[in-house]
Amino acid sequence: MLRLTQAPNLAIATLWADALAVEGIAASVQRQYLAGVAGELPPDQCLPEVWIHQPGQEASARELLYHLQHVPQRRWLCSCGELVEGGFEQCWSCGALMPR
Repeated sequence: MLRLTQAPNLAIATLWADALAVEGIAASVQRQYLAGVAGELPPDQCLPEVWIHQPGQEASARELLYHLQHVPQRRWLCSCGELVEGGFEQCWSCGALMPR
């Protein structure tokens, strides 16, 4: 097994591990229960980690992780006049879909 990365929290670590599994890369989350001992141990040692089971898949796992962490952000003006920023494809004000 190979440690791929630390995650900021358990939810993100689980999402990353699941995304890797969907792409055929066996992954697991380690240190998921250490948040409760932060303070007794250094906080950076209590973060959850994502590990992959086959070290030969490291390059493709790192590439996928990079794309998960760097989702393109958009900014568009809705027909209702609302400026919509981020990864949203639907206006929060009127519900209109982002123009293609």
